[in-house]
Amino acid sequence: MMKYIYLTLAFLCLICGSVGIVIPGLPTTPLLLAASFFFAKGSDRFHRWFLGTKLYHKHLESFVQHKTMKLRTKVYILMFSTCSMGLSIYLVKNLYVRIFIAAILAVQYFCFIFMIKTTPKQEILSVSQFQKKQREKIKA
Repeated sequence: MMKYIYLTLAFLCLICGSVGIVIPGLPTTPLLLAASFFFAKGSDRFHRWFLGTKLYHKHLESFVQHKTMKLRTKVYILMFSTCSMGLSIYLVKNLYVRIFIAAILAVQYFCFIFMIKTTPKQEILSVSQFQKKQREKIKA
């Protein structure tokens, strides 16, 4: 029974994360990370499928492997979230909501600058290179 709940949650997160690519207000990366987690809990087959998708490779692979993000990815995410939250601040009339949105944006910038490391593009490995490197570590 839990397997089906995990798979349902995985597909919901995947759909919302995919929509978040084109709608800046939805957080793509956290939803895709959650989808990966739920796929891993729900089904090996679906988890392997998800790890092979372009969506995973483009948005999550470097973060999952190294707990880092490319500078280009960070700038892209911050640019779209700043635009969407800035528009929200402009359109919302309530001062407290504006302050709340600005605080969320400030926390996001803090996390991206100080908590998530930036990796140069050449240090990012493909999945096969990463797996090969892990096998070599195990053998040594």
